[in-house]
Formats: sequence, structure tokens, C-alpha cells
Amino acid sequence: MSDEKTPPLAVVVTVSDRSAAGEREDAAGPRAVDALRAAGWRCEPARVVPDGEASVSAALRQAVADGARLVVTTGGTGVGPRDRTPEGTRAVLDREVPGIAEELRRRGAQEKPAGMLTRGLAGIAGAALVVNLPGAPRAVDSGMPVVLSVAGHVVSQLDGGDHA
Repeated sequence: MSDEKTPPLAVVVTVSDRSAAGEREDAAGPRAVDALRAAGWRCEPARVVPDGEASVSAALRQAVADGARLVVTTGGTGVGPRDRTPEGTRAVLDREVPGIAEELRRRGAQEKPAGMLTRGLAGIAGAALVVNLPGAPRAVDSGMPVVLSVAGHVVSQLDGGDHA
């Protein structure tokens, strides 16, 4: 019998009409999965859903019901007509944690001016931290270190841990 604690579960949700329809390979989701696994989280392959508020909220609710402590979405955070990931996320969040989304936007804008157009949110849904990342693989590469820098602390806080 092992004394080792099972790593917490993370879920990645890729939001893309084209990837959901099989028209384009998901390039961003696997990068987020790899980063989570490298950081010691349990994470299955990314779940792919079409753009839209209802599909995002359903996927987030399912991830939380499955026991995820961290849910990262990729895609659907822009200003296009089908970009409704923030709206679907807001419907599931109990509390927003705006500092995470602000830092992601700040870093994204430093890399490329269009980075300030992302409307992604971050917050708490049940016992999980939920963070929206843009769908570009480069945005996932730069955003995951931000998410991972606080995710363990957030989970600890949600479990009643101290503020240290």
C-alpha cells in the first residue's frame, strides 16, 4: 500500500466548431494537457466541444461533476460571433478570480497587441478553479505557467488551507 496521495484531476476543454466537427486537429488542448501532466496533475486527453455558451457550460459542469479541481478551456474567448466561452463560463462560476484573467491578458498583450482582445474569465465553480485561455497554441504555452503558478494554492484554499 502506498502513502502517496493521488494527484488532483485537471480537465482541459477545447472549444472549437472546426475541431468538434473533425475538420481541424486540436493543436491547443494537447499542449495544455502536456503542461498539466508535467506539473503533476492527472489529466486525460482534452475534451472537444463546439463553440457556444451552452456547450461550454455543459462541459464545465460535467468536468466539475467528474471531480476536476482545475478546468482549463482553450478557445472561444475572442470577439467573433461564435466566441461565447466567457458567457458559458460565467454561468457556471460561483465566484470570479479576476486577477488570473487580468494577468493572462497582460502577458498576452505584451506578446501581441491582439492579446488584449481575449475576454477569458477565471473563477471558482464548486471545488474547481476554472480558467479560460485563448485557442492559439502560443497563448496556451504562455498562459499555462500563469495558471500553474496559482492552481495548487487555489485548490489548497478551497480545501480550507491557510493563506500562506
